Amino acid sequence: MKTLILFLSLVAASLNGAAQADQTPIKPFVPGSYQQILAANAGKPLMLAIWSVDCPSCLKDMAVINQLHDKHPTLKIVMLAADEAEAMPEIQRIVDTHKLGNLENWAFSGDNPEKLRYEIDPAWYGELPRTYFFDAAHQREAKSGAMTLEEFETKLGKLKI
Repeated sequence: MKTLILFLSLVAASLNGAAQADQTPIKPFVPGSYQQILAANAGKPLMLAIWSVDCPSCLKDMAVINQLHDKHPTLKIVMLAADEAEAMPEIQRIVDTHKLGNLENWAFSGDNPEKLRYEIDPAWYGELPRTYFFDAAHQREAKSGAMTLEEFETKLGKLKI
């Protein structure tokens, strides 16, 4: 019996490790991170989805973004949580729950979220969810508010992905 319990524990641990192997760590979003994201994706279309653990509309978008990723696996989707560092466990739980851990995930870091928002878009005042659609030349279009799959698809169609 002890051998069976030990065996099952080892199997569970290895399965958990395998599931976590697909997870990309959440990176700290600090001044300069926005330009880093753009530079790393130069010449490629990109979608930046900004969300928060306290935003019900953001959580609705998560399921749609997961569907979008399944339909367009080559589209670079970057997720950015606009929350304080104390929310990191909840951010990770939400990313895991919505199976978005294989995307590039970032979270605001530091004590000046206004500066980080301004770096992304001086015309953005923090409303969420906020999604940016970048074409290959990184001309962008912004959309605030939750979106349906059809609305996402319309925006992506303009990117010529």
